Amino acid sequence: MLALSNLRERWSGFLATFVTVLTGVALTTATLVVYDSTRPRVEPRLAAASVLVLPPQALDPDGVPKDRVPWSPDEARPLMGELGALPGVASVVADRSFYAQAFLDGQPVEDEGALEAGHGWSSARLAPYELRTGRAPAAADEVVVDRALGVGVGATLTVNITAGRTPFHVVGTVDGPGYYFTDDFAARQEPGVRSIALVAGEGVSADALAAEARDVVGDKASVVWGDDRSELQPEHMAHKRFLGTQLIGAMAALGLFTTVFVVASLLALATGLRRREIALLRMIGATPSQVRRMILGEAGAIGLLGSLAGCAVGLGAAPLLRGILVGLDVTPPELHLRVAAWPLLTAATIGVGVSLLGAWWAGRRIAAVAPVEALSDSEVEDPATGRTRRTVGLVVLGLGVVLAVVTAAAGADNRVNTAVLTTMALIVAAALLAPVVVAPVGRVLTLPFARRASATALLVRAELRAGAPRAASLAAPVIVVVGFAVLLSGMVETMRAAYPAGAALALEGQVIVTPQGTPGNTDEVVDANPVGKAALPTRAFVRDADGELTVIDVLGSRDPRWNRPGQAVLGATTARLLGVEAGDDHEVRFADGATVRLRVAQVLPDDPGRGDFVVSRELVRAHDPAALTDDIFVPARAEPTSVVPGTAVHDAVRYALDDYDTDARLTDSLATMLIVVAVGYGGIAMANSVTMAARGRRRDFAVMRAAGATTRQLLSYSAAETCVVVAVGALLGILAALPPLAGMASGLSQATATEVGLQVSPSYLAAVVLGSLALAVGASAAVTWWAAARGEE
Repeated sequence: MLALSNLRERWSGFLATFVTVLTGVALTTATLVVYDSTRPRVEPRLAAASVLVLPPQALDPDGVPKDRVPWSPDEARPLMGELGALPGVASVVADRSFYAQAFLDGQPVEDEGALEAGHGWSSARLAPYELRTGRAPAAADEVVVDRALGVGVGATLTVNITAGRTPFHVVGTVDGPGYYFTDDFAARQEPGVRSIALVAGEGVSADALAAEARDVVGDKASVVWGDDRSELQPEHMAHKRFLGTQLIGAMAALGLFTTVFVVASLLALATGLRRREIALLRMIGATPSQVRRMILGEAGAIGLLGSLAGCAVGLGAAPLLRGILVGLDVTPPELHLRVAAWPLLTAATIGVGVSLLGAWWAGRRIAAVAPVEALSDSEVEDPATGRTRRTVGLVVLGLGVVLAVVTAAAGADNRVNTAVLTTMALIVAAALLAPVVVAPVGRVLTLPFARRASATALLVRAELRAGAPRAASLAAPVIVVVGFAVLLSGMVETMRAAYPAGAALALEGQVIVTPQGTPGNTDEVVDANPVGKAALPTRAFVRDADGELTVIDVLGSRDPRWNRPGQAVLGATTARLLGVEAGDDHEVRFADGATVRLRVAQVLPDDPGRGDFVVSRELVRAHDPAALTDDIFVPARAEPTSVVPGTAVHDAVRYALDDYDTDARLTDSLATMLIVVAVGYGGIAMANSVTMAARGRRRDFAVMRAAGATTRQLLSYSAAETCVVVAVGALLGILAALPPLAGMASGLSQATATEVGLQVSPSYLAAVVLGSLALAVGASAAVTWWAAARGEE
C-alpha cells in the first residue's frame, strides 16, 4: 500500500522512469509485431494446393537444416503414382520453378521473382489460374503469360531462359504472374522434383489428405498443409525476409539493451535521491526487506503502467516501421500487419521485468544502510559499493577488450554483430567506472575557469567530487548515445572505404560482364564472352565424414586447370568436412537427383575466388539446366566489343563501386535507423535523468538562494555542471566505440588486402554531441528555473 501511496502522491518523481519504460516497450512492441507479420505465408501460386509433399532436408556445413534434396524423375514418378491413387486426391502435380523473364523492346522486364517465374502448365491449377484468353501450351515453343504483361494471344514473345533469349508463341493468358510452358519443357529445364502438390477432391479436408499422404511416404518425405505450406517460398522473398529480420533484430537488440541500461541508471539515480526519505522510514522501524519491497512495488507498478501504455504506442508505431522497411525494400511489399498476443505479452513482460530488475539492483544497498548514515547530506558512495562497482567495471572492461580482439578476427558474417556486442560491453564498463573518472576529468575541464576564481567553476568542481555517483548516472545516457552513434556511423565509413578498394585491387586488369536487369548470365552471354572466368554455381549434396547428408556450393569452371571430366578440386576446409584426400572418390548428388562419383584430383588451400568444390562446367550444366552463370571476369585485353542485352561491362573500379552500392545503401539505412533509435531513446533518457536530478536538488538550490545566488547564477551553475557531465559522457562513449571500430578496420584490412584506417564521421559525432548537450542543458535549465521560481526548500 505504501508503494501505491508514493506513486499517487509523488507521481512526478516517477514520470521519468514511466516514460523510459513506455519508450522501450513501444519500440519492442513495434518490432515484434512487424517481425510476426513478416513470417512466411502461403504463396498465392499455391493457394489451391491442399497438401505439399517435400523431399528430405539436408544440412549445411554448420549442421543447420537447409535445402531439400530433389527427387530424380525416376524417384518422383512412382511416388506420384502412389499419391495420385489416394481416394481423396483430385490431382497430383510435380511443381517445378525455373528462370524465365520476358524481354520487351530488347530489354528485360523488371521482375524480382524471375529466377523462379517459369513453370509447367500443370502448376497453374495450384493457384488456380484459369485461362482468360487462348489455350494451354501444347508445344515446346508455346507459352501462357500473365495478362498484365500486355502481350496478347498470337504474339511472339522473347523469353530469357537459361539458354538465352528465345522466341515463344503466346497461346494464352491468365490472371497471375509467371510463364507457363508445357510440362515436358519444364521437366527439361528443371529435371529434379522439389515438391509434389496434391489437390484435394470435393469435400475432402486437407488434414485427412495429409494423413493419407503420410501413410504413403513414411519417412521418405515431409508432408505439409495449411500455414506450413509457406515453407515453399520464392528465393527473393526469403532473402528479403532475411534482410528485414536482420534489421528488426538489430533494432530490437539495441532497444532492449538501451532499455535495460537506461532504466537501471534512472532507478539508481532516483533511489539515491531518496536517501533521506528511506532513512526516515528506517528510523520509524521499517526493515530493509520492507524498504526493498516498497521499492520493488513502486517499480513493478510503474513498469506495468509503462508497459501497457508502451504496447498501445507500439501498435500505433508498427505501421510506420512497416512503411520504412517496405521503403528500404527489405520485406515483401504485400506485407500486412497482424496483431497476435505474444508480441504484446513479450514486450510487457520485458518492461515489467526490466523495471523490477533495475529496482532490485538500485535498492539492494540503500535499503540496508543505517538510518544515521542515510540521513547524511553527503552523496559520497559507500566504499563497499564503490569497490564492487569498480571490480565489476574492470571485469567487463577486460571482456570488452577481448571482444575487440575477436572483432578483428571475426568473419564477414559476424564482424558487425561482434563489434556491436563489444560496444555494449565497453559502454557498460564505462558506466560502471564513470564515478572514478568524472571528478578528475571535470577538474581538467574546469581548470581554466577555476584559475579565474570563478564561483561557478569552484561549485561545479566540488559537486563533481562530492556527487560522483549522481554525475555518473547523468552521464550514462550520453555514453549510450555517443557510443552507438560513433560505432554505427564509423562502421559505415570503414566498410565504405574497405570493400570497394579491396575488390578493385583484386580485379585489377580485368573487365567484368554483369547481369543488368536479370538475376544472372545465360549461356548466350557466356558464349559471347569465351575468355575469362565464368563460374556456374549449383547446390549439390554429399555425405560428410560422419555420414550426414550435407548441402554444399559447387562451381562449374571452364578454367583448364579445373575443367576436367570426372574430377573435382576441393578446398582444404571442404575436404576435411567430407573426410577425403586427393585421389579419393566421393559421390555427389546434383539438382536433377542424379548421383555422380567424382575423383578428388587436388586438395588446395581455401580460396573464395576459386571455390571450395570445383568441377567441370559441362558437368554442372548437364545436371542443373536451370543454373545461371555468375559475373564473368574477362582479361582487359579480351574486353568484349558488343554487349548482350541484359548485361553490362564494367572496369574493376566501377564494378567494385557498383557491387558495393546496394550493400552500402542498405548499410547506410540500417545505421541511420539504429542511430535514430539510440539517439532518440537516449535523448529521452537524458532529459529524464537531468530533470530528475535537478528536481532532487531543490533543497540545494534553496540554500544557494538563501546565500544570495540569483536565478541567473543558478542557471549558469546548472548549465556548467551539465556541460561537464555531457562532455565526460561523450568522451567515455567515444572511447567505448573506438576499440571495436579499430578491430573492424584491422579485420577488413586483412580480408581485403588493403590498408584500412579507423574511420569516424565527424559530422555524425558533432551532431550527436551537440544535440545531447542542447537537450541536457535545456532540461536542466527548465527544471532549475522552475525550482528557483518556486523557492522550494
